[in-house]
Amino acid sequence: MGAEPYWYVVPYEADIEAALQKLRQREFQAGRYYPVTPFPEFPVDPDADTPPAQHGSIEEVLERIDENGTRSILDIQQAALEPFDGTQIPFTTAFPLSDSDLTSLFGTARPTLGAVENSDAMWDRIERGSAIYVVLFDKDKPSELFFAGYSFD
Repeated sequence: MGAEPYWYVVPYEADIEAALQKLRQREFQAGRYYPVTPFPEFPVDPDADTPPAQHGSIEEVLERIDENGTRSILDIQQAALEPFDGTQIPFTTAFPLSDSDLTSLFGTARPTLGAVENSDAMWDRIERGSAIYVVLFDKDKPSELFFAGYSFD
């Protein structure tokens, strides 16, 4: 079985870790994670009817899942401040892209949602069991955060 991609767009917060944890809670409460939803659909419609969480906590889910992980942002437990450079252990972490990666992938260090959504090459920067995040801009101001990752298997 191959790794499953996932992605989310949330309102911008300067505290990336806080934004990540809010997103994880939202997706947990909505039941948009394996095994409750075997293959969550993306892009996520936060207003769609979903089954409720079927576990007591995110930690309980992570203890009970198999090698697939949750196929969702629940697998990502922390946000790094520095881009992945190969020396860190990538699993369960969301990394920012470097300014040079942003420019080579999107043509600017301040990409829009449209630029990020249309980038196939961006996915090559993501390790299984990890994620990236990108600050999205609208009229040269931070407007949203884009999180994207791959399941473990």
